[in-house]
Order: sequence, then C-alpha cells, then structure tokens
Amino acid sequence: MVRELRFVVKYILGRDIAERHAWVYPDDTFIVSYLRSGNTWTRFLVANLIQEHEPVTFSNIERVVPDIHAQSRKYLKTIRRPRILKSHEYFDPRYRKLIYIVRDPRDVALSYYHFQRKYRHIVDSYPIDEYVDRFVSGELNDFGSWGENVLSWLATRSESPGFLLLRYEDIVSETSCELAKIAKFLGIQPTPERLARAIERSSAERMRSLEKVEGDGWVSTNGRRKDIPFIGPARPGRWKSELPEGSVYRIESAWGPLMRTLGYELVRKISPAPELAFELPTVGSQA
Repeated sequence: MVRELRFVVKYILGRDIAERHAWVYPDDTFIVSYLRSGNTWTRFLVANLIQEHEPVTFSNIERVVPDIHAQSRKYLKTIRRPRILKSHEYFDPRYRKLIYIVRDPRDVALSYYHFQRKYRHIVDSYPIDEYVDRFVSGELNDFGSWGENVLSWLATRSESPGFLLLRYEDIVSETSCELAKIAKFLGIQPTPERLARAIERSSAERMRSLEKVEGDGWVSTNGRRKDIPFIGPARPGRWKSELPEGSVYRIESAWGPLMRTLGYELVRKISPAPELAFELPTVGSQA
C-alpha cells in the first residue's frame, strides 16, 4: 500500500522518471544509442529538421525530442503524437521504429569517462584502465555493456523495415548525406535548404555556446561541473592519443569481431569473427 501510494505521489508530482517504464505508442520513433555515442547531437539535428521555424536550444529540446531518461511518464504523455524520443535502452520489443546510432567503443569509453567525471560519479584521479575494465564488463549503468546493447538491437531488428543503423563517425564526416537518410526514414523531404538549416543550427560550436548560456536550466547539465563540457570535441579517433594501449586491447579483445563488422579498424589482430546467426544491415541503410 505504501509503495503504491509513493508511486501515485511521484506520478502526480512528475518525479517518476520514465526510463524503461515509459508508455510507448505504436507511432513512436526512437533515437537509440549507447551512452556518449552522439545521441544528443542527433536529437538536435532531427529536432531542427522537423521544427523549421524555431531553432532548437537546450531550453526547448525536451519538448521537441524528449529524453525518456530525464522526463517523467506524466510529462511524456503530454508530448504531441507522433513522438520522437531519445533512449539508451537495450532491446525493447515495443520500439517498432528506431534510428540506432553506433560509435567506436574506444571513443565511447573515453567520452563516458569524462562524462562521469562531469557528473562526479568518479573522481578525476580514477585510473582509466580500471574504468575501461568496468566499461567492458557492463557494470557502469543499467543498459548493459556497449556490445550487449548494440547486439541486442542488431540481432532483433536487423531485418526490420523500421530500423535505421547509422555510425556516429559517418554523421560527423558526411552530415548532410546521413541527415538525408534520417529525413527519408521519418518521411520528410530532404531538400538541400532544409538540411543545411538543420545542420547549421545543430553545429558543435553553436551547441557548446548554448551549453554555456543554458546549461544551468537544462535537466541533463543542471548542477553538474562546468569545467568539463557536456558537448565534446566531436572528433572521432581521440582514443588513439588519449586511451592507454592496454585499454584499447581490452576493448578490442571483448568486441573485436563486432567492431570490425561495423567498419572499425583494429589495432591488434584477432581471429576471424565467428559466423553470426543473423546478417547485419548495411550501415546507413534502412533494413
């Protein structure tokens, strides 16, 4: 009885963060990725793509493409349908249409390390090699390890018409081309003018400037350290100069075959990947 009462009170007050318990409607579209894989930037690109007249900022992103890990179930029910939602969840059979963003796990580990320093989840002196061990084992969050999260979607949705697989690195290097794929997936005409406007309004420079001005009011950065930015350098391959060799090998040993299948070159040689029980969709194509 007490537990039920607490739930009702939290719901009424809007304090029951949705996360995996979010209500999902058949016409929802999800932008899904493992943490620190470019989800926030993609949210801005998508939001600026669908909202042409009002530029997206940190002050309005949560009503255009809200985050199920930051908003309550009550709030999410107020969002006009069809909704586009951000998620980091592993496979959920209720997600019928989704864009899945994958990023090199060596860069993910490095970005996640600094992210957790920003959130004061670890101290600055925390050994990064120990951190990578925890990253690989999947004990840092409730979304599984990088490999478990990625494979949970690829193994179940690789042949689904409602699944679009994108690489963060391709979005960085070929932003207009990748955003056009997203637009077509969402049923939006990808005119050059519309794409250019969305890209300009979602640039890393603009987002960093917005973070400095609006960071205290955004749910994901309010009360967090200001000396470590939420919006990172957006430069793929930082792991090559900043991640210890042992940590690189630890990640490649865990997920080398999957990384190679997704187009990530490995530092160390690994045995041929075992045959998968399913076929991966071509990255950047709708299954």
